[in-house]
Amino acid sequence: MSFWGPVRHTWLHRTNPVVKLGVICLLFFMTVLTHDLDVIIYQAMIFTVCLLLLSGIQPWKMLLFLIPFMMAFLASASSMMLFGKGDTIWWQWGLFKISEESFYRGLHLGFKGIAFAAEGLLLVTTTQSVDLFYALMQKLKLRPKYAYSFMASIRLLPMVWEEFLIRRQALKVRGVQPARGPRRLVVRAGLYVVPLLAQSIRRAHRVAAAMEAKQFDGDRSQARTYYYPSQYSRYDVLTVGLLAAAVCCAYAGASYYPWFGIGDVRFN
Repeated sequence: MSFWGPVRHTWLHRTNPVVKLGVICLLFFMTVLTHDLDVIIYQAMIFTVCLLLLSGIQPWKMLLFLIPFMMAFLASASSMMLFGKGDTIWWQWGLFKISEESFYRGLHLGFKGIAFAAEGLLLVTTTQSVDLFYALMQKLKLRPKYAYSFMASIRLLPMVWEEFLIRRQALKVRGVQPARGPRRLVVRAGLYVVPLLAQSIRRAHRVAAAMEAKQFDGDRSQARTYYYPSQYSRYDVLTVGLLAAAVCCAYAGASYYPWFGIGDVRFN
């Protein structure tokens, strides 16, 4: 089991990947169109709690996973606060200016990023890539040649990284010293890019030949069986109900217990 792998499987792991993908896309669309600061704060909080409870990953590991998104929250929110436009000035020093409008818009932008991250991680942490592509082929009729190509490329990425490490160690053993100055980046790139590209081309050719030998030609006229059948279940209804309830709770919380009560942050 990998370090980021789940220690337990929740019922969200058993939901059909196509259903989860469709619901998460709807949540993304809803989050984009949400301009109420209180609603977006509750959305970020509720979906973060759902992520911690349903991802199956230990909470302290998930908090580590959220650190980059917290940094993005601070960067985007502070940039909007310091350089956004507004009429009611709270503080100003040189080029930096914090107004009432820019402050609320910065908070809105930061919490919207947290909501996006939580919604996306709900899909990523509870869905295997193989299950997702099998579901896309069986339920949404994605052509096998595209699905299997994506799965093969995902499997090949760790091999490319391993070859990069081997190449770097080999250059150190041989004592290769790249040229100094501006030419160093060009020479160093040539030491890595050309061998890795050649290896990738040879490996891609072998994979393509193997897939063609196994008749993975994407011909939809031929009946194809699947080792992993993708089926709908009661967990799909439960997932849709839970995420719909989370959205309703966000709107209800913003209506009855608002944090700021300013409504739309796009006010003039």
